[in-house]
Amino acid sequence: MQLEIYSLTALKDQISVSLEAICDSYSSLLWDIEFYQCGCFEVYIAASPQNVSIFQRGRIVARSDDAQHFGIIESLQLETDAEKGDYLTVTGRFLACLLERRIIYPTITANGSYEDIVRKVLSRNAISAGIRNLPGFSMGTMSGNCWQKTARMQVSYDNILEWLYNLCETIGGSANVRLDGNALKCDLFSGTDRSLLQDDNPHIVFSDAYNNLLSFSYAADDAVQKNFAYVLGCGEGSARKRTTFCSGTEPTYLDRYEVYVDERNTAQEEDVTDAEYLEILKSSGAEHLVQPKTASESAIAAFSTQYQYNKDYFVGDYVTVEQKRFGLIQPRIQLIGMVESFDQNGRSLTPTFKETE
Repeated sequence: MQLEIYSLTALKDQISVSLEAICDSYSSLLWDIEFYQCGCFEVYIAASPQNVSIFQRGRIVARSDDAQHFGIIESLQLETDAEKGDYLTVTGRFLACLLERRIIYPTITANGSYEDIVRKVLSRNAISAGIRNLPGFSMGTMSGNCWQKTARMQVSYDNILEWLYNLCETIGGSANVRLDGNALKCDLFSGTDRSLLQDDNPHIVFSDAYNNLLSFSYAADDAVQKNFAYVLGCGEGSARKRTTFCSGTEPTYLDRYEVYVDERNTAQEEDVTDAEYLEILKSSGAEHLVQPKTASESAIAAFSTQYQYNKDYFVGDYVTVEQKRFGLIQPRIQLIGMVESFDQNGRSLTPTFKETE
């Protein structure tokens, strides 16, 4: 597997991308794909004048076997040592990090599908925004029913990258920016259910019984849970607009964990009815709900004959994880991150899982 290093040049609203070098002699590579946040990478390579000239900040690092994820070099660290040798550490994040350079300005009130809301926010702040444009940036493909759900919301001054991934986590979707020739495409998508709780797709089960679960740890904490929101908007005293929000059946008694959401700065515009304004407040309430905290860390077989990563399953998919020795089973758990590591010991996979409702 080779690394491809590209130069990225902005020409007003367009970009020019050209291949500068191909590298296959690195000491180690970490390729961290995340579903609800921007992924990152790290290349550890022997330092030489040639490598220092190749790996420059602002250049793009791609893998010859990955057409979806492209990293942009953000940090370089050069270390020289007479005994251990000279090494260069190259780190950065995937191209979605470019959205961190923009905020949502001015206030946007949006009503429609989540896909339409994202398109509106990106259009006004990165695509059709004059000198605020991200050169070469446009919307790409969309897949997943979660993006067709509707909402009404008001957003302002949020960092776009943070806002986008917070929205993704709320609805269960994800976003990725990829390189497509001399263009940057933002794709919206969702994971596929491959757990034992469905029969539409082949089941993916990681288990000590199948020898594809090398290690397993699990912890749960209810203390951070918030499942019922009281949301107060504009106005003063008893005249303040207010509503509540919960997901599904309203929790009661000991199952109820309440949170207060202050949205006094969310103004009700003249063309927004009371009912529409309350829907905006409910959307804010949804963003403040917190599921019970769980930690599930595992190491899975990188060369399993049963399932191959990025062929049989992908980051964002729902799978089943079980530790039969202790009678623990997570019948439907989402794979929200995967660190793929290459070094002198070979290839390893370190997944991150998140329980869902």
